[in-house]
Amino acid sequence: MKPIPKYIALLLVIIGFYACASTGSPDGGPYDEEPPKFVRSNPMPNATNNTRKEVSIEFDEFINLENASEKVIISPPQREQPEVKTRGRRVVVEFLDSLIANTTYTIDFGDAIVDNNEGNPLGQFSYAFSTGPEIDTMAVSGTVLNAENLEPIKGIQVGLHKNLNDTAFTKLPFDRISRTDSRGQFTIRGVAPGKYRIYALQDGNQNYMYDSKTETVAWSDSLIVPDMTPAVRFDTVWNEIDTTHIDTIFEVHYTRFLPDNIMLRAFKEESSMQYLAKSERPELKKFNLFFSAKADTLPTLRGLDFDEKQLIVEANQRNDSITYWIKDTTLCERDTLTIELKYLETDTLGQLVPTTDTLRMVNKIPHERRLAMKKEADEKAEKERKKREKKGDTIAVAETKFLTMNVDAPSELDINRNVIINFDEPIESIDTAAIHLQMMVDSVWQDTPFIFEADTVAPRRYVILANWQPAQEYQLTIDSLGFKGIYGLYTDKTENKLKVKTVEQYGTLYLNIKGAAPHAIVQLLNSNDEVVRQQPVSEKQTCDFYFLQPGTKYYIRLFNDTNNNGRWDTGNYKEKRQAEEVFYFPKTWEMKENFEFEEDWDLYAIPLDRQKPDEIKKQKPDETKKIKDRNKERAKQLGRT
Repeated sequence: MKPIPKYIALLLVIIGFYACASTGSPDGGPYDEEPPKFVRSNPMPNATNNTRKEVSIEFDEFINLENASEKVIISPPQREQPEVKTRGRRVVVEFLDSLIANTTYTIDFGDAIVDNNEGNPLGQFSYAFSTGPEIDTMAVSGTVLNAENLEPIKGIQVGLHKNLNDTAFTKLPFDRISRTDSRGQFTIRGVAPGKYRIYALQDGNQNYMYDSKTETVAWSDSLIVPDMTPAVRFDTVWNEIDTTHIDTIFEVHYTRFLPDNIMLRAFKEESSMQYLAKSERPELKKFNLFFSAKADTLPTLRGLDFDEKQLIVEANQRNDSITYWIKDTTLCERDTLTIELKYLETDTLGQLVPTTDTLRMVNKIPHERRLAMKKEADEKAEKERKKREKKGDTIAVAETKFLTMNVDAPSELDINRNVIINFDEPIESIDTAAIHLQMMVDSVWQDTPFIFEADTVAPRRYVILANWQPAQEYQLTIDSLGFKGIYGLYTDKTENKLKVKTVEQYGTLYLNIKGAAPHAIVQLLNSNDEVVRQQPVSEKQTCDFYFLQPGTKYYIRLFNDTNNNGRWDTGNYKEKRQAEEVFYFPKTWEMKENFEFEEDWDLYAIPLDRQKPDEIKKQKPDETKKIKDRNKERAKQLGRT
């Protein structure tokens, strides 16, 4: 046999090399899906008689800390926050305060510790040591909710006081502390046996005590007595091949720390500090005064360079927001109005004392600038007129100006509502004879009785009430000159035709309630958690809602109106008065036309933190941090099962 030429042999080698290489390419190997593992620490976990102010915790791989300032909680609370940082495989915590003798220190990392490469979380990791001969290992846990709407409160401090005096919360920092997660849940660790009071605090100045009514607060009326008991839970192992089936169920014995269901309802106290918060003149025709708290009386105002009798006063029900309308149009054009204001203000001792201020109410746009703007507008209008004139267009006659009147009278009127009329300025005079309401009877419009009255809450709003009949047609006519504003303008003629809906176009909801206090009020809510309607609970513990819109989702809230004032009220720590209790029905109703729902509602059947439907919660829980599990995807890409 003849020898193979060298160039052919070389070619075969190259082909063989590439053939081998093409069978697959290296992909870097499997991903690391193991979380960091604790190796050692100095001092050791649960060490006693420790005097070291630096804690070093080592893991089996390089690690990172995610959101350490938010997630890492150190108890007891520190006046000067310790330094928490990573050094390769270690977490180092350096205490800057002096260590307290005979005290258990806990460092709760939550899920902040992750590995450096893949971000795999270690999980709920905590560490403890004691400066005395014993270490405290008990824990208490629970949930903090917004007292008004049962929203979970994230990031609020929760602390224990072993000093049981009520003043401890306002004068001393917490003994043990924790912070709530996105579900409003907390666990306070390293607790010693004994009796405690528990509080929640949105601590604005970070001094771990309640010293400002601007801080959100909560407390339990009952003492907290930590305890522990043996317990069993059942864990499951899922089938690796068919993950929809359980492979094994086994018992896990553990120690249950009690209490573990503490419920704190947090609120911000209504401020009693009364002072003038703001004054402004947003428009030529009016100026506003805003006070920090409600008042029993209106302030006394005197014009220093004008007659205050030229003012019309509009105040809200709390007397903390007041609008002054300037009737004299000449006075409106003045750049500055100077007033003397007398009112009650809270002094440094918390007492209301008479106060006098001199205020200058200044127009946003100076008079000269307004004149220039008017001249510019007039010149532009004149140019437009001349252009039309050259084209032979008929010169338009200036339109008559009327007082703006907004009539809310929909063509399809709900049975349970009335016609609303709103104005942009106060009304000087009303001619009720100019208002006509007619109903269609046998194809003929006939006058029907009605009531016309001013709204008791909203200024410049009026209501037309009538005995609206289902399926009937109505015609509302308001003659011109019916209303006159304070600046001399009259309303134009308006005409609205409307038809009242039928009873069959609505749904109805009947509630049988168990556990409501006297004067309880049920509120019907929309998908934004806003009140649509509210009804008092009857003496028979029932509450009915008629004429509900079909195709609309409704939610229900109840509050015990303790002081019977028709609205929810916050609490007061000094008076040891909790906020009025609130409950949610844990269900959504989507109304159907001509359909009736009847529901039994036991207010205490379900814990508060599970009552509010998730779809209307604004504080959503953070996604639980999990192992990325990217090796399954890698196996699929490589064609492996």
